[in-house]
Amino acid sequence: MSAEAPTTSSAPAPPRPALSIAGLLVPGVALAAVLAAVLTASAGSDLYTQLGLPEPEVLVRYGLPAVRVLAEGSAVVAIGSLLLASFLVPPQRSGTLAADGYAGLRTAGVAAVVWAVSSALLVPLIGADTAGRPFAEMLRPNALLTTVDAVEQATAWAITAPIALAIAIGTRLVLSWGWTTTLFVFSLVGLLPVVLTGHSASGGAHDIATNSLLYHLFGTALWVGGLVALVAHVARGGSHLNLAASRYSRLAVVCWVILALSGVINALARLPVSDLFTTAYGQLVLLKTAALILLFFFGYAHREHTLRVIRETGDRSSFVRLGAVEVLVMLATIGVANALGRTPPPGSLGVVPSRTELLIGYELDGPPTAGRLLFDWRFDLIYGTASIVLAVLYLAGVRRLRRRGDAWPVGRTLAWVAGCATILLATSSGIGRYAPAVFSVHMGGHMLLSMLAPILLVLGAPVTLALRALPPAGRDAPPGPREWLLALVHSPVSRVLTHPLVALALFVGSFFGLYFSGLFDVALYQHWAHLAMNAHFLLVGYVFFWPVIGIDPAPRKLPPLGRLGLLLAAMGFHAFFGVALMMSQSVIGEAFYRGLGLPWATNLLADQHLGGGLSWATGEIPVILVVIALAVQWSRTEERAARRIDRRADADGDADLAAYNAMLAKLAENDRGRG
Repeated sequence: MSAEAPTTSSAPAPPRPALSIAGLLVPGVALAAVLAAVLTASAGSDLYTQLGLPEPEVLVRYGLPAVRVLAEGSAVVAIGSLLLASFLVPPQRSGTLAADGYAGLRTAGVAAVVWAVSSALLVPLIGADTAGRPFAEMLRPNALLTTVDAVEQATAWAITAPIALAIAIGTRLVLSWGWTTTLFVFSLVGLLPVVLTGHSASGGAHDIATNSLLYHLFGTALWVGGLVALVAHVARGGSHLNLAASRYSRLAVVCWVILALSGVINALARLPVSDLFTTAYGQLVLLKTAALILLFFFGYAHREHTLRVIRETGDRSSFVRLGAVEVLVMLATIGVANALGRTPPPGSLGVVPSRTELLIGYELDGPPTAGRLLFDWRFDLIYGTASIVLAVLYLAGVRRLRRRGDAWPVGRTLAWVAGCATILLATSSGIGRYAPAVFSVHMGGHMLLSMLAPILLVLGAPVTLALRALPPAGRDAPPGPREWLLALVHSPVSRVLTHPLVALALFVGSFFGLYFSGLFDVALYQHWAHLAMNAHFLLVGYVFFWPVIGIDPAPRKLPPLGRLGLLLAAMGFHAFFGVALMMSQSVIGEAFYRGLGLPWATNLLADQHLGGGLSWATGEIPVILVVIALAVQWSRTEERAARRIDRRADADGDADLAAYNAMLAKLAENDRGRG
């Protein structure tokens, strides 16, 4: 961390529009809170009667949606302000935040305090709403502990509160760009506990509903928070406005597309089209859709008018006025979304899904035959989309290189595309469909994600391609994506993770720590845990194989024998893990698998032994691929070294050989003299 104070620019600041960030947010959040409370009360007026729950007191009924809007609104402001400080405005050349970034950091700190307090306040409010008891009674320690233990949403907000508090403390301790970026990533993590609870995370199709909701809320946080931060930046006369506005504009387009697509998918997973106009839930969906369309035209007006006015005249007033109205509409949309989250979808009350549908989100048609594993697809919105996007971005980078006349090895392209296809196959084909319900299929997907896909992705050299395809910022220009990527590669986190002992411990220890500690038994019941396991498999595999066979520049360069030794050590432990599974006489995750009640999955121990055999056998395939890759890389290294020696010999007339021959002649002459 740097203790250097941020400096300000000596250039005269443009006139500031008469608007403060508090003057914008206070009425906006108040409007969203009132809207959420009114819509929740009107849409769900008979909800408590239908569920057989006692009616909560007025303070709880109207205060719960209002405080939740306050929590979500402050989270959005904190995330957007950290986004501004990290990526929309440049730091000083020393890496310390400049004045604009420092202002964003301080705004994020204030917002994070509100986020933490309102999150903590939601715990007793949710408890009072669920139990139908007075709010004051739920403030007692015993009642709070019972609420956190029994109500999933209360648990989520209880986890969110310390995360927000840690962000608030962090904003008072850091001044460097690197640590500010770390806080920004941590603030996005703070959204996860609440995103992964609620009616989207339970019942039928909860995998699709939860995955689409993840996209939706992250897109909302970046879009709304980024605009709030940008309007505040303009209002306080910040510098680098064209840079900040252009970067945010590109981000806003992506976020709008994500919001539109994820919103449609989430609504279709919960609501038949015929119920859009006839139910309260459908009417809230239509109201939110109308707000989203309105916000699209606001963004279009910004790009076509206000940004052009700023570039041509320097007048910021029109941008602030339009941006302020846009922020109010965005905050009102958050209020509508909050009411939507408190309203049960039509037909969901009284409907009891099957055990299989309740636990994994969908039904299975039969045992996992070869045909079903290959052709019974259920597209994974997270990893399936990521694999396609990564492949498209890579091919776009290759195309950019070739357009300017630069070559790129075809083998690297094939390796990367094959790695993306492996991720798609492991998560969206029948393998991904059956993995939550059948241990052997899960283990097969695990091997694809942790062994095969990382090897192929590493051989694709994505960092090298990005560094060649992305334009450098220039000596005195603000850093851009290329510089951010270099900072990540050479960051302390990358240096620690690629240390041979750390990489080996993560790669090998994950197998034993997950399956033999009881953690897997608990994770089986949660959809978010399946997402986290897949991410862990991919990232740990990539971190391990990067220094072993990676072409990209790495923080640590291992010698050839060190690479081979690291690989053999990992494969030895991996073989031992597979044998341990095959020899085990206790079923891992037995309660979950028995609870599914699948008539064709009765011999769980035999299926587990099959999974151990798959783990042991498939571990040999990556060894072969890695050894081949190492042999090719070593031979090419020798060829390059030989070519360098030949070029040097041609340049200096083979001076090294002549000097060597002269040394031999002198040694022979000395020997003759002694004789």
